[in-house]
Amino acid sequence: MRIDPEKCVNCGTCQSYCTVRAIREDPQKEVREVIEDECVECGVCLRAGICPADAIFQPELTWPRTVRQEFSNPLIRHPSTDIGGRGTEEMKTNDVTNRFKPGFVGIGLEFGRPNVGTRFHDVQLMAQALASLGVQFEPQNPVTALMIDKNKGILKPEILSEKVLSAIIEFIVPLEKLEEVLKKVKELTPKLSTVVTIDMISRVGEDGSIPTIPIARKLGFTIRPNAKVNVGLGRPGM
Repeated sequence: MRIDPEKCVNCGTCQSYCTVRAIREDPQKEVREVIEDECVECGVCLRAGICPADAIFQPELTWPRTVRQEFSNPLIRHPSTDIGGRGTEEMKTNDVTNRFKPGFVGIGLEFGRPNVGTRFHDVQLMAQALASLGVQFEPQNPVTALMIDKNKGILKPEILSEKVLSAIIEFIVPLEKLEEVLKKVKELTPKLSTVVTIDMISRVGEDGSIPTIPIARKLGFTIRPNAKVNVGLGRPGM
């Protein structure tokens, strides 16, 4: 995203709309400017239509900067999955997709958030650590599509410095391997320059218990159990 210095009236309205605080004032020119290395190309400042001088515009993006827009602008569909947002079907729709079978746990690691964002070198560090445990990454996921070696969790080198609003790694592990995976995530997260949220999807036990909760609590994680039931969307094939 760019701001035309010839049109900008330096009102500062756009600054409060930036999702990653990538707009600042240039005191010498007395205009607002976009810090290109921090901008994630989410398009919020432009779509909001709040510039009184119509100074905000979207330049043509080229690879690898296009990945910023694909992972940050919910109106853009990912070329690898043809899905908007972060480019992956919601893990919460398991009652329809039947992706996660009894005895297995679906895990999503969400990197970044508004005002923080994430760069792909942090995503790669976690992916490599998980790959060392033998994790198999979800094929229908845009981060997986950017890997040049899925067995080692290595991403395309040209995207490692690119910053996005959020990205998510997905994979499935047997329940008995969950503790090992969570330990690795907890060990590595403090070394990253972003925030990480862990999603765990599993079948509820016959007694109504959630098998992942005792394991996560044992390791000191804060648990916020949620559920989503999709009514009228059909049932998976048996």
